[in-house]
Amino acid sequence: MKKMLYIFFLMVFPIAAAGQNDPKAVSILDNFSSAISAAPSVSMKFLMITDDQMAKSSDTISGAILLSRDRYKLELQNNIIWYDGRDSWSYLPYEKEVTITRPDKNDNSFESRPSSIFTMYKKGYKSRLVEEKRDSYLIDLYPEEIKSELIRVRMTIKKPSLDLLSFEYKRRDGITITLLVQDYNLKQQTDPGMFRFNPEKYRDLEIIDMR
Repeated sequence: MKKMLYIFFLMVFPIAAAGQNDPKAVSILDNFSSAISAAPSVSMKFLMITDDQMAKSSDTISGAILLSRDRYKLELQNNIIWYDGRDSWSYLPYEKEVTITRPDKNDNSFESRPSSIFTMYKKGYKSRLVEEKRDSYLIDLYPEEIKSELIRVRMTIKKPSLDLLSFEYKRRDGITITLLVQDYNLKQQTDPGMFRFNPEKYRDLEIIDMR
């Protein structure tokens, strides 16, 4: 399931092709990031498509996520995850169990700092505006680390609202994960309880506390 989480961080182009940062791409991403930073939350409904070139297989699932700073609630078909900035609850409805963990605050992965997907371009990546259409921007991010598992991250951003339309994460192992955003909302108000597991709503569960 942790692999599912990493999709929010992230056609083959050589990494060397990235060159220097594209000033226009950086400007668009700066405005995109600023709009999110000023919002009370980010709410998205999406389809997640996983293509495995080696296995010649493809899988599609639906999901939804609510993000507020470094707190989130992620809903997938077989898993719901809450994170309140300190503790994480992973609920598996078919197994009727919830696992509680406390991610390392020094960890910069999505599990500990989910909002980093909106600022990841600022460090460790080169950006390039690949295409500008009447209604959208297509921007590629290339990792500066030569040994990175990533080949490329590709984002499609709507004009002029700067809504996220899609997010593609292409890996060297032949797996490409694409997030197709179906609903995008920066106006939802939140409260702390939305990012914590409420045991009163779920009965007869096995609780595995690993904190």
